[in-house]
Amino acid sequence: MAIAILMVGMVSACNEKSIYPGYEKTTNGLYYQFFTQNAGEQPQIGELMEVILGCTVNDTAVIVPVTENIMQLMESQFPGDIFEGMAMMHKGDSASFIVNIDSTFKYLLGQPKMPEKFKSTDVMRFNIRLKDFYPESEYARRYAENVKKMNDERAATLQNDHPEETAKAAKELADFLAKNKITAEPTASGLYYVVTQEGNGEKPVIGKPVRMHYTGKLLDGTVFDSSVERGEPFVFPLGVGQVIPGWDEGVQLMSKGEKGVLYIPYYLAYGDRPAGDKIPAFSNLMFEVELVDFEE
Repeated sequence: MAIAILMVGMVSACNEKSIYPGYEKTTNGLYYQFFTQNAGEQPQIGELMEVILGCTVNDTAVIVPVTENIMQLMESQFPGDIFEGMAMMHKGDSASFIVNIDSTFKYLLGQPKMPEKFKSTDVMRFNIRLKDFYPESEYARRYAENVKKMNDERAATLQNDHPEETAKAAKELADFLAKNKITAEPTASGLYYVVTQEGNGEKPVIGKPVRMHYTGKLLDGTVFDSSVERGEPFVFPLGVGQVIPGWDEGVQLMSKGEKGVLYIPYYLAYGDRPAGDKIPAFSNLMFEVELVDFEE
């Protein structure tokens, strides 16, 4: 229904003369120009969109540098905002949108007052390419596939560039697991996780903060870091690359209150780089972990 109403608005707006050459105007005041326009389905409210997006004022002041990101399509925050424009797009489309600068700063960029260097007649332009879109429930699966691909590529690169070091590290991990009779099955990426205390079954959400207690060790038992010793859990957003890949993957396997041990191969840790003075390059790591809590 909302999309149908929007399309009617677009048709009626085509007769309006645009003050920006090459752009058309919707009845809500959004100026738009498509460079590539496909057919098919369009994103719905709440769906996630993979976009390449940039925003400028007067084509000179960069408000948002051109970056690839994942955004969620939201209800319009004001008439003629960028979400109205994104709802008009199809997969593979590229377009340019000119929006009201005052309202965009206030409602979308969180600045109650527009910066003094700009004025209300300045041209705020978003250039967007919509690569793909999908339901929010698909994010975890796609993320996992992407992480596995990146980890596989990283492991292959390390093996090609450092064959002796990687072979030695792989043998050290295999020997350690065998010696300590650790029979857990590895994940597709090669991570091992052993549960030592069951949790309540509630799983953390990708992108939301989790609170973890941990003690990190080398395979020889050397402790290199511990939140337990500090007496303060470590907090980080899950699954967005702010920790080593083995953590991002391993914590997703846990539930609230659960304790366990992560055995992380070198390529899911710091790879061919040392970390501080205590973790040499090509180190396999083990973490005693507890998922204390997380935001839903």
